[in-house]
Amino acid sequence: MRTTQTFSISFFTRKKKNQPESAILYARITINGKKLEISLKRTIPVDKWNQASTKMMGNSPESFQINRKINDTRSHLFKINDALQKEEKVITVDLVKSRFLGTDQDHKTLSHLIVYHEKNMGKVLKYGTMKNYTTTGTYLKDYLKEQQRTNDIYLKHIDYQFTLGFESYLRNLDGLRNNGLMKHMERFKKLMRLAEHLDWIEKNPTKRFKLRFDSVDMVYLSKIELEKLKTQQLENPTLRLNRDIFVFACYTGLAYADVKALTKNHLQFGIDGKKWIYTRRSKTNTPVRIPLLGEAEKILDRYKDHPKAEQNNRLLPVYSNQKTNHYLKEIAKKAKINKKLSFHTARHTFATTVTLANGVPIETVSKLLGHTKIATTQIYARVIDTKISSDINLLRRKLNT
Repeated sequence: MRTTQTFSISFFTRKKKNQPESAILYARITINGKKLEISLKRTIPVDKWNQASTKMMGNSPESFQINRKINDTRSHLFKINDALQKEEKVITVDLVKSRFLGTDQDHKTLSHLIVYHEKNMGKVLKYGTMKNYTTTGTYLKDYLKEQQRTNDIYLKHIDYQFTLGFESYLRNLDGLRNNGLMKHMERFKKLMRLAEHLDWIEKNPTKRFKLRFDSVDMVYLSKIELEKLKTQQLENPTLRLNRDIFVFACYTGLAYADVKALTKNHLQFGIDGKKWIYTRRSKTNTPVRIPLLGEAEKILDRYKDHPKAEQNNRLLPVYSNQKTNHYLKEIAKKAKINKKLSFHTARHTFATTVTLANGVPIETVSKLLGHTKIATTQIYARVIDTKISSDINLLRRKLNT
């Protein structure tokens, strides 16, 4: 292992030419007799500097900040020296300075981090999730070009001010609402957390940034609306098909990707001797086991011989998510349901109208939905007025008795 014979750090000031009463603070690195200076970019009053103790005199907030900067710099430079020795580098004043400034070749940039995440997490995260990370990465690069006037930035130079600047940049983009903006900030925070775990940065500057999501009303069908949708006469066979698959999801709680992926292998006989769906959530890979209710089983029987399902070895002939949601809006209009339906509305309907409102315990609903935390399921329990009314009426009867 290579080590330096001597390594020392000192601090001094240099008067400004145009302002002799002020001085710039410098750190001086000395290695084996060779010296190099680093400007700490701090201006202090000349009469407040004590060169003998190498610190600023007084108890003012400014003195405290300057002296803390000196101590932090000294500590950081010694850590750099130790790290370079462990890496068995030939240690020079130039190498120490470049590592301190983050300009040495071993220091990682934001582009390095984005590429590393794409390469290593692409095999773990779903396609849609990775696509969202790509969009966030594009916004970060655009922010660097337009606001920072650069194509890249060293990770150690990303600070809280950079984080706030990125949020401000996103807020000025057309068509990006608060919750979508916060999802980009959430992904940026995860990227920086990854950099921290990789020891590419010492401190994560995004930790203090608080995500602020707006609450959104949950869209689900009431019992009457679900009945209207099921009985609505639809002459168009494509609309009938998409309506039936949506209703199937209303009685199973499965998300779009999970319904589309269902094959005959997922259909098994459960502990009660009846048909169950054994599958895993595509989003979290969590196993779920769902006993088939009558409405869902009827729809499976209706389409078991459908050419599109047979051809793809699927239980149901599911259209693309975009087309399905387009058809659902048309179906809702015909059924005079004044709600903005999407396929995910079915999952909400299963959790609220089909299960919780009918007295199914929340622990069971949580298992059926494939939630890993019951707190996630409790969101649905809060929106069911009929359940609240039923519970209070039961309480009234008990109190009257």
